[in-house]
Amino acid sequence: MPPSPSRVTQADVARHAGVSRTTVSFVLSGREDTRISIEARQRILGAAEELGYRPNLTAQSLRTRKTYTVGLVSDIVASTHYAGEMIQGALEAALERDHLLYFAESGDDPDAERKLLQGMLDRQVDGLIHAAMSTRARRVPEQLRSQPSVLLNCLDESGEFASVVPDEEAAGRQAAKLLLEAGHREGIHVVGGRCVTRGAPDGVYAGRERMRGIEAALAEAGVRLSGVSECDWSAPRFGYGAARRLLEAGPRPTAVVCCNDRLAFGVYQAAAEQGLSVPHDLSVVAFDDSELASWLRPALTSVALPHREMGRRAVSLLLSPEEPEPSVHRIPMPVRRRDSIAVPHR
Repeated sequence: MPPSPSRVTQADVARHAGVSRTTVSFVLSGREDTRISIEARQRILGAAEELGYRPNLTAQSLRTRKTYTVGLVSDIVASTHYAGEMIQGALEAALERDHLLYFAESGDDPDAERKLLQGMLDRQVDGLIHAAMSTRARRVPEQLRSQPSVLLNCLDESGEFASVVPDEEAAGRQAAKLLLEAGHREGIHVVGGRCVTRGAPDGVYAGRERMRGIEAALAEAGVRLSGVSECDWSAPRFGYGAARRLLEAGPRPTAVVCCNDRLAFGVYQAAAEQGLSVPHDLSVVAFDDSELASWLRPALTSVALPHREMGRRAVSLLLSPEEPEPSVHRIPMPVRRRDSIAVPHR
């Protein structure tokens, strides 16, 4: 294997341009307070480009105390391609600002999380992003207090940090308005609700926010929600069971808002067993816009989680000239309109 080429130094650029190394240092560092001619500056910049000069960031960081790196520590974000969009968005935004992103995952283990955060601090990252797979309020680790930090897809119980989260309440409003625009005024049910389970007696953040938006949009239109089937959101079978009970009990709903795409899959199955057609007999709208939404037949209208934009916004806040303000930044959730909503038929 041939040896890798040696790094081009400022001394190499100086020799190529026929000037002193000090002059090269002044020009490449962007100093304007020196008496260096325009011709000499252009010659130095041309030599640097021709030789492929890259600045020594380690040496630069000793002077500027900046490493041009960002650390992102998450629980289980990278375990799925779906939520991995957050990391992709953060990577893109960091590279656009000439920063590298260090990423690590704790597996939701508090001890591992502490070690990873300390590892980032030991590497003198310029800032930290603390990310979560599911939106939730949490107690912020002490290590974040020593460095500019932003929370991604989680909320700070103390209110001391900037947080980036999806605008779930507005998404709930959008889902309800899609049905209202199609003419639905009665027989609207929700499958999933606040995700009240034995392990989460108060439901989950996304469930509470989505329900708040759905109820508000319907109330403003003078429409009453016909019912809510609370269930676990984690698998299609819970949506199937809730929909089957709903369809067998009567009166039959005209539309169902599913709190995620997995539940909608189960609702499709229950409707088919009852001889019902989506959307002719039953309109369905859901949240998250996973790959499942476009694969269902008919394709499912879903309100998307803006993971990529959330990752980008977190990096943008972190690397802004001023330290991030301790506020909540809610990212809009776009609607993916497909074929699962129609005018009601009775």
